[in-house]
Amino acid sequence: MASSHPAFLSRALPVSERPRYGLHREVSVTNKLRVETCRGDALAAHLPALARLRLTVFRAWPYLYDGSEAYERTYLATYLRAPGAAIAIAWDGAEAVGAATCLPMPQAAAEVQTPFLAAGWDLDTLFYFGESVLLPAYRGQGIGVRFFELREAQARAHEATTATFCAVQRPPDHPQRPAGATTLDAFWTHRGYAKQPGLTCHMSWKDIGQAEETTKTMQFWLRLLP
Repeated sequence: MASSHPAFLSRALPVSERPRYGLHREVSVTNKLRVETCRGDALAAHLPALARLRLTVFRAWPYLYDGSEAYERTYLATYLRAPGAAIAIAWDGAEAVGAATCLPMPQAAAEVQTPFLAAGWDLDTLFYFGESVLLPAYRGQGIGVRFFELREAQARAHEATTATFCAVQRPPDHPQRPAGATTLDAFWTHRGYAKQPGLTCHMSWKDIGQAEETTKTMQFWLRLLP
């Protein structure tokens, strides 16, 4: 059987050794602002709102995504059907203001699975965190932390030992890079994830202002779940 975590896995700092970042502190969730995990048929009624939310957030840097609501609904329907899949949804009253997807790696798209198979991973040990979106007004309130906690709980419930996600890589001189743009690398490291040099995949979408889709490199991050 393939190794569940090959030797090239970069080390993530244990919680006691990680720096603390006040911006991403955990906060209590009120009755008005809450985050909950949604699965299976219960997701169906939320797909239109989640599709619109994704389009709004992904138009911004670094994704610059120029997509359609129809495609987003079709994509999100994967999480209705795939065994073990779930979406953590942040609500402000009745409005969905954020969402984070996850599913077992054997249910993920082929382009996500391929680099792990090539590196000798056992896909059954992996849980893939697809995307995380949150409206700007709600950032810095602990919701991103809660997204990770709920998805990691879903992964453990399905006996996965490693969580992974990928992030788009944009060149430093990209013409649409905002002044002062930063990455989420410090936040992800604080959560126990480590960037895996050489473990990447490729995805294609149409950027804002472009006529055709272009291929992007996606960098994987991993965490061995405690």
